[in-house]
Amino acid sequence: MRNGSHLPARAGVGFKPAHFPDILAAAQPVGFFEVHAENYMGAGGPPHAQLRTLRDRYALSVHGVGLSIGSMQPLDRDHLARLKTLCDRYQPESFSEHLAWSSHGGVYFNDLLPLPYTEQTLARVAEHIDQVQTALGRTMLLENPSTYVGIAESTMAEVDFLSKVASRTGCGLLLDVNNVFVSAHNQGMSALSYLDAFSLKRVNEVHLGGHHEETDDTGAPLLIDAHGSPVADAVWALYAEVIARTGPLPTLIEWDNDVPDWPTLRAEALAAERILACDARVSAA
Repeated sequence: MRNGSHLPARAGVGFKPAHFPDILAAAQPVGFFEVHAENYMGAGGPPHAQLRTLRDRYALSVHGVGLSIGSMQPLDRDHLARLKTLCDRYQPESFSEHLAWSSHGGVYFNDLLPLPYTEQTLARVAEHIDQVQTALGRTMLLENPSTYVGIAESTMAEVDFLSKVASRTGCGLLLDVNNVFVSAHNQGMSALSYLDAFSLKRVNEVHLGGHHEETDDTGAPLLIDAHGSPVADAVWALYAEVIARTGPLPTLIEWDNDVPDWPTLRAEALAAERILACDARVSAA
């Protein structure tokens, strides 16, 4: 079985077809591109023509949003088969999914929904990850979620749940720093304390994205993981802390809504590159 992520320890971006001409126009300072698996489960057409061109030039990360790893129901075998076909076709350097559920009874929801952190859920998530890794013949990465409320049924902390899943299955972890910041703010926790307890040695990739602020029913601020704006200064600071602890890691800029022009997205990647390069210089010294 192929192990972990083989992405370069550089900054990458999520691929958007609108940026394709700009990407081809000149060599661009990004280390890799990421695509959502479900957008490429058709047989062919322009999406695959573009992706093949990118794959010939760059490292590739495939990020799933529809496996419903956290569901108590069995995995959708047809969906898993389509995912295997995609990964076999493009041989990405990394495949990742979310610690969440998104389907029930054959109905797919347009959201990544939370789950209780219990021994029963742990066993089910581990079973599903084992099935995915066996089917794909590769080790997958599991991403920490953004959360807005706690679930009363939970019997363990999220960091402990993720660590136990990784230990049982051998999967790697994908650390979404914006999700850490959003969840910590919404639930009155310390983001740094979360990182102190997180199994950083298992992290193979990092995600960064933007969030926006709303208010809940009581008028209190509520952060939403929206992927529609630049990375916030506080999230950049938290990311720099992560890289100082782990050393350089593949880092993706997620910007899926209100997508900007290519120079704006590339500037976000360059900001991550500067943090990665600074840490590399410090490590070398």
